[in-house]
Amino acid sequence: METKKKSILVIDDMSENLRIIKTILEDSYTVRLARSGALAKSILSTAVVDLILLDIEMPGQSGLEYIAWLKKNPVTSHIPVIFVSSHAETEVVKQALQFKVEGYIIKPINPKLLRQRVSEVLNK
Repeated sequence: METKKKSILVIDDMSENLRIIKTILEDSYTVRLARSGALAKSILSTAVVDLILLDIEMPGQSGLEYIAWLKKNPVTSHIPVIFVSSHAETEVVKQALQFKVEGYIIKPINPKLLRQRVSEVLNK
């Protein structure tokens, strides 16, 4: 019997980043893509996801604003989040880590590191 693949929602406003992450992870996981927080909310209203990979800098709603909404919502507050961002500044990382996320990966993405971190979080 085939086991159901874990599901990951990737939220990033850049299609190139979405494509790269999907390519890295799609062999092992079901990967859903959203180019905005609004689209991600819509996906979460109909789909169950096991992990969210979230960019910080996005137009409209930033990743920090999105995770604040996510953690306040009783339906989604349990979903683990890993930030995937080009921001390496200490202040931004500190702000992100205040949300009790599972990790912070800096772009450009190291495929081996991403697969390892995702696997660690989903196998907890």
